[in-house]
Amino acid sequence: MAVQGFNKTSTGLAGIDVQRLKTMRNAGLRACFNHLEDTRYRLEFVARIRGREYINDAAARNINSTWYTLETLQGGLIWIADANDQSADYSRLVPPALRKVRMLLVVGQAEDRMHYTFKGIIPSIVRCATLGEALQQAYRYQSEDDVRVVYSPACYNGFSTKQQGEMFRREVNEL
Repeated sequence: MAVQGFNKTSTGLAGIDVQRLKTMRNAGLRACFNHLEDTRYRLEFVARIRGREYINDAAARNINSTWYTLETLQGGLIWIADANDQSADYSRLVPPALRKVRMLLVVGQAEDRMHYTFKGIIPSIVRCATLGEALQQAYRYQSEDDVRVVYSPACYNGFSTKQQGEMFRREVNEL
């Protein structure tokens, strides 16, 4: 686990703790941990295409989870977000975005809100109609430095984590 980096190590250790908690005798406590979703779609490496990594973080369905993702990943990022929460305060994401995000690809109904929040912070903000279009934009992005593409929605968009994660994986594999 240590070879894969801090995020994989902490996720792996958390998984071990969850497994221990699921075997506890207290039925109420055990029930709390039995509903946890699979961490499959949390900072999951999907592919390396033309030297660029594609990371599936479909489980990051709120601002706090996306903040963790942006803080954890090293280097420059192309961030694909689902902006469907009209009332969300995306300003918490400004510090990591300022340091790491080279391009923001926004899919969703609250794209104006995200554009307003990150204008002047992120060099390139592109509105996209679909996740597939966002991935095409990321694929064509030219950069001097090494960047990763990360899908971290930052909000709930009506689909399950599994549906979003599988959709991202399928679209990446079609590039």
